[in-house]
Amino acid sequence: MSLNTYLTFDGNCGEAFDFYKSVFGGEFMMRSTFAEGPPDMGVSNQYKNRIMHVSLPIGSSMLMGSDTAGEASGPFVQGTNFSISYAPSSKADADEKFLKLSAGGMEIMAMQDVFWGSYFGMCIDKFGIRWMLNMPTGDAA
Repeated sequence: MSLNTYLTFDGNCGEAFDFYKSVFGGEFMMRSTFAEGPPDMGVSNQYKNRIMHVSLPIGSSMLMGSDTAGEASGPFVQGTNFSISYAPSSKADADEKFLKLSAGGMEIMAMQDVFWGSYFGMCIDKFGIRWMLNMPTGDAA
């Protein structure tokens, strides 16, 4: 189990993460664009070259981020463009934590198996904090 910071940008995620890499060093564990995702994601061509996911290890933590994808994403609001990413130990742990975190808040994406080989969900808790729960399953589509 771990907690990491996930940042959201409106088209300049690559630039921001190149900067963070220059500050903290290291190598990206992953860096992919929306063009690399499945066609049924609903991302229009004008957003295909934006960052879908990037991760940069910093010490024992992971700084992660992505760009918005236009109509396929919620609205971008600078100042609230972060989430806490929780890595649960099992699907049962993910379901339990998701249920508790979303109680009195808002479910954004129900826990489900996703194309990058994880069991994943997103919600906003009753205090307005955005959460991502991501448990790798190894079942990449």
